Amino acid sequence: MGAAHEPREARQAQPTGKVIYNQEEMRRAISRIAHEILERNVGARDLVLVGLHTRGLPLAERLAERINALESISVPDYELDTTGYRDDQPAERKAARAKLTLPVAGKTVVLVDDVLFTGRTTRAAIDALVEAGRPRRVQLAVMVDRGHRELPIRADYVGKNVPTALSESIHVRLRETDGFDAVTLVSSPQREEDDASEAMGGGRA
Repeated sequence: MGAAHEPREARQAQPTGKVIYNQEEMRRAISRIAHEILERNVGARDLVLVGLHTRGLPLAERLAERINALESISVPDYELDTTGYRDDQPAERKAARAKLTLPVAGKTVVLVDDVLFTGRTTRAAIDALVEAGRPRRVQLAVMVDRGHRELPIRADYVGKNVPTALSESIHVRLRETDGFDAVTLVSSPQREEDDASEAMGGGRA
């Protein structure tokens, strides 16, 4: 008789690498960021949350839910795919991008992403917002700032600053996309797998 195999779903629900956030710590970080957003903006009036594809959207939805619980105000949240706005994309891909219709003109927009890295995804997101309409102000909220900036971009709200080597990766796992909540630091043996995943659409800011 062959050895029993653990179900695939159970195997996927096990975080790999050094755990930076567990589920409860992530919940507290999101709650803290929601409070900070409200404090800095003196409430939620004219506030819009824009989650960067892919894991930025569920994080934005969680922030909106928490803000609603605190202020009894429904804050709109949207998803933004910055692929066509990145400076490392070919010209034909930029030319083929659809025009954005996000209702951001005159609003306070909080961009939401899982990891802040080089800053290039954030810069692309700002370019996209300006094309969609002129926001009153733009702020950035991230779960993890891992350093190694290539552009002068800084997050306004940070769950945790995690110094990393370039050979390391930060993996953010969310129940909406991955079935469980965790943030882990993964060292070089898994770096190539992570780069392949990012190339398929899970980029870093």
